[in-house]
Amino acid sequence: MRLEEREQLQSELNAEQFRRGLISLALIALVLLLQSAPAFAWGNEGHVAINRVAAQKIPATMPQFLRRAVVEIAYLGPEPDRWRSPSEFALKNAQEPDHFIDLERVSWLDPLPAGRYEFYRKLYEKRAATSAADHPDDYLPERVGLQPYITMEVYGRLKAAFREYRQRVAAHQPTQAVQQAIIFYAGWLGHYVADGSQPLHTTIQYNGWVGPNPHGYTTQRGIHAQFETAYVAANITAKDFAGLVKNPERLEDPFARYIGYLRQSNDLVDNVYELEKAGGLTGKGTPAAFDFTTRRLAAGSQMLLNLWYTAWLESAAPVPEHASPPSATAPPTN
Repeated sequence: MRLEEREQLQSELNAEQFRRGLISLALIALVLLLQSAPAFAWGNEGHVAINRVAAQKIPATMPQFLRRAVVEIAYLGPEPDRWRSPSEFALKNAQEPDHFIDLERVSWLDPLPAGRYEFYRKLYEKRAATSAADHPDDYLPERVGLQPYITMEVYGRLKAAFREYRQRVAAHQPTQAVQQAIIFYAGWLGHYVADGSQPLHTTIQYNGWVGPNPHGYTTQRGIHAQFETAYVAANITAKDFAGLVKNPERLEDPFARYIGYLRQSNDLVDNVYELEKAGGLTGKGTPAAFDFTTRRLAAGSQMLLNLWYTAWLESAAPVPEHASPPSATAPPTN
């Protein structure tokens, strides 16, 4: 073989080895990504369906533009999960705790404070009083989760936007911009409300049982995605639970009612594990799994619809005047 031919052959071999190396690295990276990817409550399909069903049930007493925005609201159901890519580190890092709350970690705190920072304060006080042997870092806000707080904050944005819409209509001013804001807030809110209806987003048992396990539930990681993503995508559509969602109800105390809703989800954690143990979440599953899951999806749509309706009604109330902030030099008053 001539020198030129040997060099050409070696060059081709080197290129082939390099190509195979790149493929191997890509496969390794893909495996690592799949292993480390966060669980997304209800997956894309479940979030879209929950928002869609709620939007289809908006009553005629609410603005027409919102009732016509079913497609946009449904699309926005998974939106916060689109903000969880490692490529946007600051965004992902800041909002990861918004998707869950481990209620077992705050069983000592009843009622939960209505404000995010009051909640932080209680957690840090608990952490300071906890011995090293009892894992004080379990009480860090990012470990406990902030699910009800982001939900109420987005709810507040929606109510404020509804108020602005009413004012603009009364003043005969253009409303297109605020309509767009309302649709976005309504869809955004739907994501967190849907997260709250998934029992595994309310518990330390979110992806395989930990601690004492008298019932022999699975301890392997994977039940979370198996339930909310694979099972739902393969077996359930919006029409399967739309009939379970009723006319909206005005919530007299939205925060308290929402905490009650989260606690109801938490009470059903064992049910998810029992279904998995019985094979109900594999393939086509079982009738019991179908009934349970459709009811949880319907619960998410119902709470979302109730919050939209309540925000609309409350937006008609006059805003109380803000008290003047106390002067830094003023004497305290009793």
